[in-house]
This record gives sequence, C-alpha cells and structure tokens, in this order.
Amino acid sequence: MKHDVVEKNVGLMIILTIVALSFGTLVELVPLLFAKETHEPIAGLKPLPALELEGRDIYIREGCNTCHSQMIRPLRAETERYGHYSVAGESVYNHPFLWGSKRTGPDLARVGKRYSDDWQRAHLYNPRDVVPESNMPAFPWLFENEIDPDLTGLKMSALRKVGVPYTDEDISGAGAAVTGKKEIDALVAYLQQLGTLLQSRR
Repeated sequence: MKHDVVEKNVGLMIILTIVALSFGTLVELVPLLFAKETHEPIAGLKPLPALELEGRDIYIREGCNTCHSQMIRPLRAETERYGHYSVAGESVYNHPFLWGSKRTGPDLARVGKRYSDDWQRAHLYNPRDVVPESNMPAFPWLFENEIDPDLTGLKMSALRKVGVPYTDEDISGAGAAVTGKKEIDALVAYLQQLGTLLQSRR
C-alpha cells in the first residue's frame, strides 16, 4: 500500500505535512490579500487624533488588551450583547491590531459612548466602585501621570511610514493637542471612540 510508505517514513511524513499545511495556508490567506474589504478603510474612518492615539498606547502599555478583546464575531449571541460584528476595514490603521480572543472582561469593540466620561474615570480609578464584582485592577496612577508631548508627533511620523495617513498638520500639532493632559484623559478619549463609527449605522 502506498500510504504505508508514507506512514513508515518519518522524514517523508514531515515533508508532506509541511506541504499540506503550506497549501492550506495559501488557500486561506492569498484571497484576503486581494479582497477590498480587508485592506480598505470603512467609510468615515480617520486616523486617531493625538489624544486618542496616546490613549491607545496607554491601553496597550497597561495590558488592557490581554483581558479585553476588540473583535465581535458575527454570531447572534455576540451581536446582541456587544453590537455590530467587527469588520476588517475598521482596523486598517491599527498597528498593532487589538482584536484578541481573551475575555476576562467584556469585549470593548463597541464600548464608545456607552458610558459617560465620569463613569469611565471612576471605573479606571477603582473598578469596584461601579462594578462591585469586577476583578479588574485599579489604575490610579493614570490620574497623576502627564503625557509627554514631545513623543506624540514622533509616533504619528512612524505610523505614517506604515501607511496611516497622518498629515503634516496632524504631526506638527500633536504636541500641542496633548500638552498638559493626564494619561486618564487620553485613555478615556480612546475608549469613548471605540466602535462608534459602526454603532451610528445600526
């Protein structure tokens, strides 16, 4: 039997397995490289302004994306709880993307404007003040730390090199936009814009 030859030859089995996996990967990924909806922004999408961009970096730095996904699957249970399912065109300016799959806390893809700024601040200062059963850590230092305005424009310049369409005006005005702002201001601004573009179409 021909399959006996493959099953008894470990080297050949490894080679054929790699070939099969490579072929499957190409079949899955190559069409996505040419699909319009995977690399073109949805209507109305703009790069994050300076304050929201800093908030996103704080979100990553504090590990928020390790407990909160930003990817709603197109399943009824997901869309009824969180809102419109996630689409690739929302994330074309995200470097790195923050889809995730871990949900120690709820998905945040559509959290923008669901709660007031004051609620978000109270929640980040001490989550149990607003959600008694929460196991989320508190982030009181965000209320003390100021954003370094000298770095924001540099971040925008770097992102422009990978395709985010920041203008010269965006970059030159970035420092002024965050001067005197606390990290909590930036993080709340970032959270409050999450998913609002598709929310408005529901």
